[in-house]
Amino acid sequence: MSATPSATTVDVLPSHVCDQWRAGRADAGTPVLHDAVTGVPVARVSADGIDLAAAVDHAREVGGPALRAMTFTDRAAVLRRLFKAVIAAKGELYDLSARAGATPDDAWFDVDGGIGAMASYASRGGRKLPDTTVWVDHDLVRVSRDDTFHAVQALVPLPGVAVHVNAFNFPVWGLLEKLAPTLLAGVPAIVKPAPQAAFVAVRAFRALVEAEALPPGTIQLVTGGAVDLLAHLDHRDVVAFTGSSATARRLASHPAVLERNVRFNAETDSINAVVLGPEVMPDSALFDDFLDEVVAECRAKAGQRCTAIRRVLVPSDRLDVVTERLADRFTALVVGDPRRDDVDLGPLVDRTQGEAVRAAITRLSDAATVVTGPDPAELRGVDGDPGTFVAPTLLRADDPRAPVLHDVEAFGPVATLLGYDGPVDAADLVARGGGGLVASVFAPPTSDTADLVRAIAPHHGRVLVVDETSMAAQTGHGSPLPRLHHGGPGRAGGGSELGGLEGLHHYLQRVSIQGSPDLLTAVTGRWASGAARHEGTHPFRKHFDELEVGDSVVAGPRHVTREDIDAFADLTGDHFYAHTDEDAAARNPLFGGIVAHGYFLLSAAAGLFVAPEEGPVLANTGLDGLRFMKPIRPGDEITVTLTCMAKALRPGEAHGEVRWAAEITDGEGELAAVYQLLTVVAA
Repeated sequence: MSATPSATTVDVLPSHVCDQWRAGRADAGTPVLHDAVTGVPVARVSADGIDLAAAVDHAREVGGPALRAMTFTDRAAVLRRLFKAVIAAKGELYDLSARAGATPDDAWFDVDGGIGAMASYASRGGRKLPDTTVWVDHDLVRVSRDDTFHAVQALVPLPGVAVHVNAFNFPVWGLLEKLAPTLLAGVPAIVKPAPQAAFVAVRAFRALVEAEALPPGTIQLVTGGAVDLLAHLDHRDVVAFTGSSATARRLASHPAVLERNVRFNAETDSINAVVLGPEVMPDSALFDDFLDEVVAECRAKAGQRCTAIRRVLVPSDRLDVVTERLADRFTALVVGDPRRDDVDLGPLVDRTQGEAVRAAITRLSDAATVVTGPDPAELRGVDGDPGTFVAPTLLRADDPRAPVLHDVEAFGPVATLLGYDGPVDAADLVARGGGGLVASVFAPPTSDTADLVRAIAPHHGRVLVVDETSMAAQTGHGSPLPRLHHGGPGRAGGGSELGGLEGLHHYLQRVSIQGSPDLLTAVTGRWASGAARHEGTHPFRKHFDELEVGDSVVAGPRHVTREDIDAFADLTGDHFYAHTDEDAAARNPLFGGIVAHGYFLLSAAAGLFVAPEEGPVLANTGLDGLRFMKPIRPGDEITVTLTCMAKALRPGEAHGEVRWAAEITDGEGELAAVYQLLTVVAA
């Protein structure tokens, strides 16, 4: 039988720096990580002896150039390989998560949630971003009338490194949700996980390395203290931080941030609130859903979530019934070893965290009465040191305006009930939190609810509103979605993460590039109006890999007749007077007579430029930016010019998307309509 590990016999968690695994130096003072349930030592953490300056240089000089040489589409394909590698390690990650106090449900939020976030970025990056190294974020800015000098708003990868400082409560989700937009943007990263659950983060990171999907120098890991990393950063770099507001203030005041303008994005403390609307009665399904949400937020990760509900606002006349029903549900929760099937929530991550939560409860008790929260010694089936266990604790405010209730966050399974009198009072109480990640409102869709949402919205990064229509579909108060911003103002840090493709903007430089159309096309890989066109073989006869940006066809002219307009009206049923009634059309101040339908022009243009025979063009999937510039009247001629504007081959598919610039001109050469046509073309 093997002996129980001691603090001096467990290994030092390795870092991964300059593409090599290496452990920092350890001595008697090296921090030791413990199993949250048993208290048995698990590992030690140290970055002593790790050359952090070399790590930064390696990222900038090796990882950065390799990533920037890849297109956004290439990077999206890499993300797909990475999250699949983490899927293969799920079993081990679940087992390790239990040692950090996570139940299987908690591990699902962390591990599967992180995989889902990276998968979302892989999918959206592959579908929405260009197959180029420069992202043109807006339409061409036409500066000259003769199409010889224009500008584009472009996004390009920063030439530095992103330093990710992650929190202990989500060692996998925090790792993956930050890496996904960073790598997709084309910026290498150095990850610094929180020590308490670093042994989980190291296993997930190892899966990324072993996938062999990334160029050298792209991702690095530092498992010990890494504050000195900031000393090596400058304006090219980014720090993305998740953790306490005290640590965020310390990092944000580092000379590198203040003097060299290192980008700093923080997600910190948040005393989140949920509001039960005054119209919601105790016998309603929405009332029960509200109670379920409060309990779920207490249970998940034992309340160790930045988005967890801390303040529960209910109408004063329903405070007693909510107190009674929530107390029953809180006391029914089973706390213990998360490996047991009957356990609802496990321990906090370590004894220090348990002591901090108990201290916070004591402070909250100055202004609130403890309704339920048995002594940890009474917990059933807990082996080892009970110091990491905190029972679900419900408090009821004596004075809902007491500052301590809105200033102190108990980062554990703790929630405080506050009574309010009317929507204005509720909005005031919510705002006293000083800025939050998320607030929820459970109420019917009335004007009062809309007013409440508008009042609390400026204080939060996200507001969830649940009524009886959305109960079954709502995703939960504490569930950040990859397509939505995760962050908030004030004490929540003032930053943001996720947000779909906008999450890449932290790692990209916005730049206005001015020049000739040919120069803009060469820089961005996207055809600019006025740039050279290549006519010859009809572009619809070319496969995806044969097409080049600038390939073009000019078709027409076509003579538009009154008979064409009448036939289109009869075929579509669109008998709008400007197309069919001579007298009414003459009174229209914009037209002054019969004009062709705008959609007739689109159809007629397609009839001119389409190559009708079977070929590599598989489908028309839509159009963007349609504008009708000048009316076409009976007797006018139209000509259409179609130019390959941009192309993107979708990873793993035998076809790609081609974006075409379409211009319809009249007999005088003046623009009648412009738009961008999207097609799927076989490779």
